[in-house]
Amino acid sequence: MKASDLRELSLEELQKKEKDLQQELFNLNFQLKTGQLENPMKMKGVKKDIARVKTIENEKKRVVK
Repeated sequence: MKASDLRELSLEELQKKEKDLQQELFNLNFQLKTGQLENPMKMKGVKKDIARVKTIENEKKRVVK
């Protein structure tokens, strides 16, 4: 997921995207703990995506104020 793609989304869409990514991270963590996760590096990618979304959200909130 690229930051340029995220900048095109509205604030509400970004919040939904963050919620979806948090749920995905929860599921990946659950799979890791039960030994079912085949690619642990996917967790790192999801965490970075969450950070990107939060960064873009903060940028948009600062512009609105």
